[in-house]
Amino acid sequence: MSVATAETGPATLTRLLAREGLAADVSSFGPEVAAKLKICLIDFLSCCFEAFELPPSRQARAIARPRQDGASIVGAEGAFAAGEAAFANGATGHGLVREDMHAGSITHHGVVIWPTLLALAQERGASGAALLKGALVGYECGARLGRALFDADLARLFRPTGTVGPLGGALGGAVLLGLSEDQAVAALGFAANTSSGLNQWPQAGASDMYFHPGFAARSAITAVDLALAGAYASEDILEGEAGLFAAFRRGPPRMPVALFSDGTAEIAAVYNKPVPACNFAQTACQAAIRVASEIENPAEIETLAIDLPNAAIRYPGCDFSGPFARALQAKMSIQYGVAAALVRGTVEEANYARLDEPAVLRLARLAKLRRDERFDAAFPARQGAEVSVTLRNGTRINHRLDDVVPATESEIRARFRAAAGERLGLRRADEIEALIDGLEKLEDSGRIARLCTPGEPGTLARGRRAARV
Repeated sequence: MSVATAETGPATLTRLLAREGLAADVSSFGPEVAAKLKICLIDFLSCCFEAFELPPSRQARAIARPRQDGASIVGAEGAFAAGEAAFANGATGHGLVREDMHAGSITHHGVVIWPTLLALAQERGASGAALLKGALVGYECGARLGRALFDADLARLFRPTGTVGPLGGALGGAVLLGLSEDQAVAALGFAANTSSGLNQWPQAGASDMYFHPGFAARSAITAVDLALAGAYASEDILEGEAGLFAAFRRGPPRMPVALFSDGTAEIAAVYNKPVPACNFAQTACQAAIRVASEIENPAEIETLAIDLPNAAIRYPGCDFSGPFARALQAKMSIQYGVAAALVRGTVEEANYARLDEPAVLRLARLAKLRRDERFDAAFPARQGAEVSVTLRNGTRINHRLDDVVPATESEIRARFRAAAGERLGLRRADEIEALIDGLEKLEDSGRIARLCTPGEPGTLARGRRAARV
């Protein structure tokens, strides 16, 4: 966990993470890692565009202060203070509950990493290659710390995204801007002091959850800014007697923490959600769709059982059969997600628009969640689920999936084009997508965020304007 140095003695965990992050090389992991980072950015922007008009998105924008030459809020006109743009983008990107997911740390890293990096890149300047490296390290840091910190018991109390998100965002930001090792250590130290996010919200379907990534992204930017200003943070903030692990776990890490320790990047373990619902409802909903395809009339269902890993059953809000007063309660509920999938034969945002549909509520109340030891043994590397129904005539139908089936690249790109095209036009959507696909050669990665606003002229428009002048 530590490395002795002649000048300072054993290096702290914070310093080791900073050192490893600054030394990272995206190209050393092969082209598939860069491709995965790009598709995660496209997916994040897709969620922002699609969730732009949802109440939490509007509320986050309402408190953002305009600032000349500031950072952009995706889909909105104007510029804003970097931290507040990151807050709004984090909350908006989380609005559909369809953001990317890292099951091993139970964390949505993308809705913290991308708002942080896009705002810093736009405000302070950074190349596309620097953006990719910052994102690689941000995902890696948050995922490794999350794996070592969280188990099912802790995740019932504290939101993993709000807890490790600031650290991943801060180290990613430090790497993006090329901070020194000492500055990166300080950024991590300050970020750890902002780890927060309580898991009480699922009980009432309250909107706290939507803002957790926003808080984390804003804190990450503050941590980076403090480090750049020369502030000094507790270097042993992670392993110290009153540090992160002592405070949250009341003990040491669950496993050693080191970036890229096994020669792989954690971004490879991130998957893009196929449906707009809680991570732990994804596989069960997919199995339910398969069951629905074999049933003519869901009213004939007499029993409904859903087998899952224990982590899914125990996560706050997932084992809830109603009543449903808010859409977020339904998106978290495995019972509701499966019931709606059985009735509608699909899982989409429209499933959560009406919460009083009798056929869905009947099945949600009927559903029983059961712990499956084989799914437990495979979790978190694989997230299995099985949906079993018995019809009134005695017929039993079941479908078992050993793991969630992620959204494909073509699906992600299609929903990005649909959402971005609706708000900005297809030509602008194409231009944004092209810039992301060519990130390694992009000199100014801040251009991506600027193009995501209605008021920013695209390359073609700027070329015509220059010709007229």
